[in-house]
Amino acid sequence: MAAYSAVATACSNNVVLGNELFTRTTHSPASTSLARECTSWRQKEIVSPPFQCSSRLRTEGLKARPESGGFLTFCSPPSAPAAVTPLVDVYDFICNGPLLSKTGHTPDSVKESFDEWIELGLRLSRNLGFNELFLSPSEKIRIYHYYLPVFMWCKRQLTLHESQYKESEEIPALVIGITAPQGCGKSTLVYSLDYLFNSTGRRAISVSIDDFYLTGAEQEKLASENPGNTLLELRGNAGSHDLELGTQTLEALRNLSSEGRKVKVPRYDKVLLFEGWMLGFSPVGTETYEAVDPQLEKVNANLAPYHDAWDKYVDSWIVIKVHNLDAVYNWRLQAEIGMRLTGRPSMTDEEVKDFVSRYIPAYKAYLPGLYASGPKNAVPGRILQFDIDDDRNPIG
Repeated sequence: MAAYSAVATACSNNVVLGNELFTRTTHSPASTSLARECTSWRQKEIVSPPFQCSSRLRTEGLKARPESGGFLTFCSPPSAPAAVTPLVDVYDFICNGPLLSKTGHTPDSVKESFDEWIELGLRLSRNLGFNELFLSPSEKIRIYHYYLPVFMWCKRQLTLHESQYKESEEIPALVIGITAPQGCGKSTLVYSLDYLFNSTGRRAISVSIDDFYLTGAEQEKLASENPGNTLLELRGNAGSHDLELGTQTLEALRNLSSEGRKVKVPRYDKVLLFEGWMLGFSPVGTETYEAVDPQLEKVNANLAPYHDAWDKYVDSWIVIKVHNLDAVYNWRLQAEIGMRLTGRPSMTDEEVKDFVSRYIPAYKAYLPGLYASGPKNAVPGRILQFDIDDDRNPIG
């Protein structure tokens, strides 16, 4: 494990000290100049500067990697030594996460890559606008129990994907399908994965089924062909997407490095994040959809071509489960209220209720099958499924 300690937040003479801050040594003790990347887990207490920076304090508790020489750098005030505490709390917090084993990790594997967990956690915290000097409990959960474990799983999927091709073969992009109900935080997860891949030197791009809705005129035509069917009156349900456009887009993005393409992308480390609220849905029997809402008859028929058009391109799946469908309404209402408070256009409470009600029948008809069996083309080892609570946090 990398040499971390609870010490300093910056590598300058104006350093703040807290009891859960840390720094990392990037050179061995033999180096004449010990370069440091001073970052932090969180800060509880600030001691006024100036400080004198010293180094080569042998680590206790969490062991350093051999290449670090077992040393860590720390900053302390000239009149009093700093209390150096290994980041056991961070390590334990990661290891107690509900997705750890689901994403193929163990405490030992976390220990081996602990430096990466910390570095990526700090980067992502800053990118999401969190104060990395003091992560709130909910922010710590999002970073270290949710986004990072899922990203680490995705990295393994990329390695597995690339291993299926010979050295001389061109490797298409790994397509990761992410399916989850609206409002559950799916877009933020996708944004975080996109950022983490690209910030670590891998090519990633994200696309949503929302990018492939019918044009306004085409949607009006669909609604007129199904008079009285509120599920097809507005965009959203199966039938309101341009499947051909989606197929062409997925095919082009998946094979960006093919010969003859104007856009050239390295033949390795390419990831396409494909997200949508109804990805992986499969048609159900007449008895099932009629018990939910007879209006689903046309939606159910429209759903059949989606697998061959889109789902078949997905190599690995992330299925985020929501069992309390009332949460979908509450999440949307929260979003609209937030928009109102900032003066942006928003829906009224009644409009939110009407909007969400057009999706609920599909959730009731298709989520049970998705949660029980997974997407149609999912294979063992290539699917990650987990539940989230009403606060959008993973619960295993």
